[in-house]
This record gives sequence, C-alpha cells and structure tokens, in this order.
Amino acid sequence: MPINYLFIVLAGFLLGVFFISIFKKFALKRKVLLSRETPSVGGIGMGFSFILVSLFSFIFYQGLSREITGIIVASSIMLIFGIIDDWRELSVSNKFLVQIISTFLLIFFGIRTQIIYVGNSINLIITFIWILAITNAFNHLDIMDGLAAGCAVITSLAFFTVALLNGDISIAILCIVLVAAASSCFVYNFPPAKIYMGNAGSHFLGFTFGAIALAISYAPLERTVALLSPLLILGLPIFDTAFLILMRLKKSRSIFKKSDDHLALRFLHLGYSKKKTLSVML
Repeated sequence: MPINYLFIVLAGFLLGVFFISIFKKFALKRKVLLSRETPSVGGIGMGFSFILVSLFSFIFYQGLSREITGIIVASSIMLIFGIIDDWRELSVSNKFLVQIISTFLLIFFGIRTQIIYVGNSINLIITFIWILAITNAFNHLDIMDGLAAGCAVITSLAFFTVALLNGDISIAILCIVLVAAASSCFVYNFPPAKIYMGNAGSHFLGFTFGAIALAISYAPLERTVALLSPLLILGLPIFDTAFLILMRLKKSRSIFKKSDDHLALRFLHLGYSKKKTLSVML
C-alpha cells in the first residue's frame, strides 16, 4: 500500500495539538509541571503523538523492524524519565544513567556506528559519546521560546529528505512523524510561548535525533558526504553547545552550570526580539 505522508503529518500534528491542550489544562488546574507559571507539557504532547502515530504508521504501512522498535522503545524511556525530571527534578547523575541505559537499548536493537576503519569496541564508545552528546546538546538549545522546537522541525525534515532520497522508507516514516509532532509543539512554543517543551521534550528530541542519525542509510551518498551529513543536519545544537562550552571554559566556569553564554541569549542581550533571534538562529 502506498504511504500517505500527508495523512501521517496531519495525524501527528492534530494528535500533538490535542495532547498538548489537554495536558496544558491539567497542569494549570493542578499546578504541576509549571515553569514560571507556564506549563512544561510540550514534550509530553509531542512524545505521545510521536509514539502513537509511529506505531500506527508502521503497523499499517511498513511493519516494525528491529531497529525502528529499538528507537521507539528507547525514546519512550527517555520521554518517561524526562516527564519525571520536569515533575521532581532528577539529579545530573540519574539523568546520565537513564541516557546510558537507553543507549544500551539502542545498541541491543542494532543502532550503533559502523565505521569500518575502527574496531567494534571503538564503535561502541563512539555510539555512546554521540547519543549522549546530541541528547544534551538539544537540551542546552532549549533556552528560548521556539528555538528547540523550530530546530526539531527543520532537522526532522532534513533527515526525512535524506532517508527518502536513499530509499530508507522506515526512517522516512519516523522522521515525518517527528516533523508533525515537533510542529504541534512549535505552534504553542512560538514566542511568546504558551507552553514549554520541558526536559521531557528536549531530551526526547535529542536522543531520537541521535538515534535516527545512526540508523539512517547513507550508502548511496559519497563517503565524505555520508560522514558529514549528520553533523551538518544537527549543526545548530552541536555548534551552540560547543560555543557554550568554550565560553564557559574561557571564563573558568563549570560547563554544567547555567550561564548566559548561549548564542540565543547573546542576541537577546544585543537588543534582538525573540522572534528576530529565532529567525536568525533557524
């Protein structure tokens, strides 16, 4: 059966909007999951939409492969613990533990780097570094209204295009669902934000993108292009995090403590509005 990508996008977007609106009302009524009186429920709605529409799409159109199952299961774990983190605030060590366990799951389901120049052990180490780096890079990027959500929409579209051109239909489906789910969050998170995505959303997105970057087929691409593609597609969170770390080290500050060294915050300090900063960053 031909895959109806438009139907998948509409289903993912509308379901995301539905979940976000429901959880927004719940958070305001119960006074939970609030950050500066704004509900941090974007990640919950986005994640629930992604999981449900992905499962429906694969069962109906394509069938669930081992790798796709691994991405959905591991990303779901990240989402659940992200919700707990937004609710109760987990320690840094516990967050890393969840990320490590989820990465182990990805490897168990066959998601890992397969660089032919290095051995199996090095590939496993690179896999861990990559997944943890992208997960936390997206978390750092969620510093301003609309930035992480907008970046997620563009990143999903880029991976969708690469997957479609390479005939990697399973990853293409996963990416187009993510486009829809992230778009539903972006609508609410666009400045001035009505909701935040919270750690549930930023960790979920970063982890999922890290996994997709490893699972996608780059075989038809020239070798150098294949190696650079995920770095270019994820360029904004990678560059922003690298810049942030360099600035904190330059000022002899801990790289784990919050500061105003983010690129987006620097634009705001220069007098740019949030909307103008968003247009420049994206």
